[in-house]
Formats: sequence, C-alpha cells, structure tokens
Amino acid sequence: MGINVLLALMIIVSFLVAIPLHEVGHALMASWLGDHTPSAEGRQTLSLRSHIDPVGTLLCVIMAFQPLAIGAPVMPSGLGWGKPVKTDPWKMRIGANAGVLTVAWAGPVFSLIIGLLTAVIARFAAPFLDSNLFMQRVLQLLVVFASVNICLAIFNLIPLYPLDGYQIVYTLLPSRQAVQFARSAPYGPFIILGLFFFLPFLARLAGIGDFPLFRLAYYIWLGSMALVTLVFGHFAANLPNIISLYIL
Repeated sequence: MGINVLLALMIIVSFLVAIPLHEVGHALMASWLGDHTPSAEGRQTLSLRSHIDPVGTLLCVIMAFQPLAIGAPVMPSGLGWGKPVKTDPWKMRIGANAGVLTVAWAGPVFSLIIGLLTAVIARFAAPFLDSNLFMQRVLQLLVVFASVNICLAIFNLIPLYPLDGYQIVYTLLPSRQAVQFARSAPYGPFIILGLFFFLPFLARLAGIGDFPLFRLAYYIWLGSMALVTLVFGHFAANLPNIISLYIL
C-alpha cells in the first residue's frame, strides 16, 4: 500500500504553519511575564524563517513520507521541532524557575488549543464540506492541521533537547541533577532522530517493527486522533470517511 503524497504534503504544510504558532506561544508568554527578549529577537512574528529549524523540519519531511508502524494504516506523521525560543529568566516577574517553566509549557498548550479549535471548526464544517472531492479535501486538511498541532503538543513533552519537555524537566530538577541532565542536550536531536526514524527503519528491515519502542510516532498520532474524535462527539461517525482519504 503506497503513501498518499497529497496527504504527506498537507502534513508538511500544516507543520510549517503550526511551528511558528507554537513558537509564538512561547514568545508571547515570555512577554506577558515581563521578558521581552524573544520579541527583540523577532520571535513574536509568524515569519517562518524566524522559527524554522533545519533538522526538525527534515524529521517532519521524513516522517510525512513513511508509515508509522508495521501493520498500521499507511498514515504519515509530521513530527518535528522549531528553533527554541531564548528567554532571560531573571526578567520574569514570577521568578526565574517559575517563569521558565511557564514559558516552556506555553508552546504545547498553545498547540493543543489550536488543534482542538481546528477540530471544532472541522466538526461543524463537516456537513457542508462533503458535497464533492474538493470540499472533502478541505475537510481533510482541517483534520490534518488539527492532528499535527495536537501531535506537536504531545511530542514536545518528551524530555529531550530541543523539545519543551527537556526544559520542563530541567526546571523541575534540583540544581545538581539539572546540571547532570543538561549534559544530554547536545545528543538530544540525535536521540530523537534515532527513536523516530533510524531505529524504526532498521526494525522494519529486521521484521521487529511492531515492538512498542519503535511505534512511538504511531502512539502520538493515536493520541491526537483520540482527542479529535472526542471533539467530534456524535459526528465522529464521519471521521472514518475522512481518514479513508489518507490511504491510496
């Protein structure tokens, strides 16, 4: 069963829109807390160039064109990350640690809210977007955009640099443990690429791709679709028809 190229392109485009929104969430929270460093560095703009990370975007493109797991539907995933927002903790009026922790949470929460709001729009638009193939594709794009944002929120909770989960864990650890934990930062992108691409790829070649560790992207996608289904409520009966467009 082949990859739906149109869907993969939808996921990449959705990611390129979702990443600036995610990073702006961090920057806005920092400003609200009194630190205008991200604003001065141009991180409160939706300009893609201000927020894009080459390696994070590469992962998104790779994941968008490969199956999530053996035995699973051929469902591409758009996981990746943007350029981390730099802040000055000492300028935050609620304290350095509390400020950094709040800013770190702002991105995933903002992405989650955008994803859920998009799912609400898709739910109420669904009866009006089922008249022809073009309208069905518009509805599919809404569901994809909702799913990508929710996936970003979940994915960013992983405690590996440069994801937000790393900053959250670092802030919560005692000083000595935080210093030790910080030593993992340079290896974070390589670990993420290994967990979400290289190891699953090798596992498929070895015939062990159904091992849970190699299905992380699939579980993140399942979590996002569970929330989308929850938003759709009794309209969720329409989701299988929308999702079937994902498969060639």
